[in-house]
Amino acid sequence: MNNEAEIKVKRTQSILLELIPEALAQLNDNRLHDLDIVEVKCSRGRSDAKVYINPVSFSESDKNTYLRQLRKASPIVENFCLKDQGWFRCPKLTFEFDKQFAKSQNIEELFKKIAKDT
Repeated sequence: MNNEAEIKVKRTQSILLELIPEALAQLNDNRLHDLDIVEVKCSRGRSDAKVYINPVSFSESDKNTYLRQLRKASPIVENFCLKDQGWFRCPKLTFEFDKQFAKSQNIEELFKKIAKDT
């Protein structure tokens, strides 16, 4: 990927990282208002974007419920981003809970245990 294309992808990711929480805050479902969006990764052509959510305070059943709600809400969120930015089209959003976040937290806990034991 050339530099210009990379810059466009990063800019789109940055804009979506700001806009998606704003869009979620305007929905009728209060549960979606305070979701912590940790990262947005766009595909090369910016036609798709994965939206990663902080999984810390959710059980597995909660996660499934939230993902179902987010699938229903994604066209509304996409439309919000489209209108806000005046884009011709918005990336198709896919929501998922960030697995890397949980892994890094587990690693930090292990380091704390090691520090305590020594």
